[in-house]
Order: sequence, then structure tokens, then C-alpha cells
Amino acid sequence: MPSAGARLLRAHQVPESYREPGILSGYRPPQSSARECLRSLFGMNNETLNVWTHLLPAGYLLWLLVARLREPGTSLGTSGTSGPSGPSGPSSGPFLAYLGTCALYPLASSAAHALGAMGGHGRHRAFCCDYAALSLYGLGSALAYSAYAFPLEWVGSTFHEFYVPVAVLNSALSTGLACYSRFLEAERPSLSKAFRTLAFVYPYLFDSIPVFYRLFRSAVGSCSEGSLPLHSRHSLCALLTFLSFTSRLPERLAPGSFDLIGHSHQVFHICGILGTLFQLEAVSVDMAERRGRLPLPSSLETFGSLGMGAAASLAILGVCFRSLRPEPPSREKSH
Repeated sequence: MPSAGARLLRAHQVPESYREPGILSGYRPPQSSARECLRSLFGMNNETLNVWTHLLPAGYLLWLLVARLREPGTSLGTSGTSGPSGPSGPSSGPFLAYLGTCALYPLASSAAHALGAMGGHGRHRAFCCDYAALSLYGLGSALAYSAYAFPLEWVGSTFHEFYVPVAVLNSALSTGLACYSRFLEAERPSLSKAFRTLAFVYPYLFDSIPVFYRLFRSAVGSCSEGSLPLHSRHSLCALLTFLSFTSRLPERLAPGSFDLIGHSHQVFHICGILGTLFQLEAVSVDMAERRGRLPLPSSLETFGSLGMGAAASLAILGVCFRSLRPEPPSREKSH
């Protein structure tokens, strides 16, 4: 039983598709029940830190969201500045939608990794929900950027008008492509990894175009704003997140040395959540410093866009759940 103190397995003791390159030990028994998976989080295994590195930040972000909803106009706890209006005001709508997705994706990620030793469809469904939450976080970022971080000279342009609708479409495509990658893992693992990477890299690059432009202008000396150092830190963390996910370093260099602490997926989680915290602070600064300088969407437009993205992702999840075929244990994979 994979609870605290339970015997962990080595790579040769689990089906091949459960193994991760460079990780030789610390595996939980495959085909565990949900209860056994949750109990395993209180002992050290190769998924423990994957869970806690996102579960604890998720709690903090949920606390920020509740505080924002209950105490309108007070500090958000990230930049030391106050928002331009209360949660019911149109200027805070995009921020609340964004903050909600910030809390959702690490919560879904920690749940997926916690249930990663389950057999059958349960583990695939958990990771598909993780992908959907991450796609919604991308949409939430686009909503915040459109409302608070867009270059002023682009306001009202065709790109600005279509930016959020395209982000909604990208969110659905991201969920679909990432979930489809689960069906390719057993037969074509390299293609599966490539599809999953593309599913999140492309929406990130599109969503970040306004910020990249502002950072470029700052680099050539044509503008200087207080949020730009924070945006640059977020971008650096995003790059490190990508590199850790694709390279599987450091465990490839020293197999067995980073089985429990320090392997690439833990680095991926830490860089990703640090990037989100930098992004959250940057958006908070933009919201305070640029108040009244950008046209703000109505609450209906903001939450309508988020709702469409969520509805599309839920529909895709429903199709994927119904299409999952029974597989032998050796075809399952958790990373």
C-alpha cells in the first residue's frame, strides 16, 4: 500500500510505461486505489513533491481570491497596491477571472499527480482535467493582458479586438491537443510529448505578444514601466519551465540521483508556479498604474469568454472520457 512508510518500487518492478527516464526508484505501486494514492502523499516518493509544490501555492492563491472577493479595494497581497475598484466593478472582472484560473491550475495539477498511480481510466481522466485547467489559465492570462497589459498604441486595433476570441479558441485547441496526446503515449511516446508541448507553448506565445512587445520597447529604451521587470521575470520562468519539461534534466545526467528530490518535473512545477506569482504581481501593478488608460470589458464579456472556454474544454473532456479504451497496465503513463 503506497502510504507513508510503504515499500516503494524500483523502475524494473513497474510496467515500462510507468517509468520515467533517469528515475530508477521511488515508484508507487501501479493500479493503486484513489485512497491509497492520497495516503501516499504523506510519505516520500517520486511524486510527493510534484503534488506539494502545486498544492501549497494553490491554497495561497485561493486565499488571495477569497480575500479579494470579501474585501474589495484592499491590497491583493502581491504588489502592495490596491485595485481600481471592488470585485463587482467592471475593472476588477478580468482580474478576478484571471486569479481564479491561477488558483485552479495548480490545484488540478496536484490532484492529477496525487492520483498518478491509479490504474485504468482514472489516471488518464485526472491528467486530462489537469490539461483543461492549464488551458483555462492561459485564457485567464489573456483576459488580464487584454484589460490591463496591452500596449496603449494597440488599443482598439484589429488585433486587440480579436485577441480574446482567438485566446478562447486557443484554449479549446490546447485542451483538445493535450488530451489527444494521452491516446498516443503507449504507441508513440515522442509524438505524444511533442503534441503536449505544442498544446501549451503556442497559446503562451500568442497570449504573451502584448507583453513581449512592451518588453522589446523597454529594451530599446522607448518606454519604462514598473511592471516590466516583473513581466521579464515571468518570461524567464516560462523559459525555464519549457526547458525543464523538454530536457528531463538533471536526472538524465545522473540516473537515480534525483529520484525523490530535484528531478525535472519538480523543477518544472517550481518554475511554473514562480512564473505565475511574478505574472500575478505584474498584472496587479499594471492594473493600478494604467487605471483609466485602457477600455475595460464588461463583466458579461469577461466571464462570458471564460465560460465559453470552460464549456469547450468540458465538452472535449466528455468526448475524451467516453473514447478512452480499456488498456492493460503496461500501457499507462503518468508524466
